[in-house]
Amino acid sequence: MTVRITKEFSFEMAHQLEGCNGQCSNIHGHSYRLFVTVSGTPVDDANSPKYGMVMDFTDLKKIVSEHIVSKLDHALMLRREGEVSKALSSVYTKIVCVSYQPTCENMVIHMAKILCRKLHPSVTLHSLKLHETATSFAEWYAEDNCANEDSCANVEGEAEF
Repeated sequence: MTVRITKEFSFEMAHQLEGCNGQCSNIHGHSYRLFVTVSGTPVDDANSPKYGMVMDFTDLKKIVSEHIVSKLDHALMLRREGEVSKALSSVYTKIVCVSYQPTCENMVIHMAKILCRKLHPSVTLHSLKLHETATSFAEWYAEDNCANEDSCANVEGEAEF
């Protein structure tokens, strides 16, 4: 039996959508909420400390916290090629420069690429949901992006923030 488990994370981050029409062209922040769902078969070895678990929530928390939350919490995300990143990178210490426009959609794709590489082979990244506001979010599903869910470990793209 395959089971899905989900863990929620939160972080505060600012970004700027350089060249965008409207308010988002200014540096502004959000209280992000990230929902990470993995799927797998619960451990059926009654002698294992992980008996009955698809994945220990503590292990999932460690992976997501280390590779995503700790890098983005209280950071400013900017497009690497933008004028603002060139001006501010030498002034502030927690600026995350990325090769893409830092929209919620692009960030959730980047997060999926990172997590696909970091999860244990016994589980598969099923989906991510990244809330930028209480009513606005982007979703990523393995079924929409991988030929089969097992192939997600080979997803190409930036491996870290």
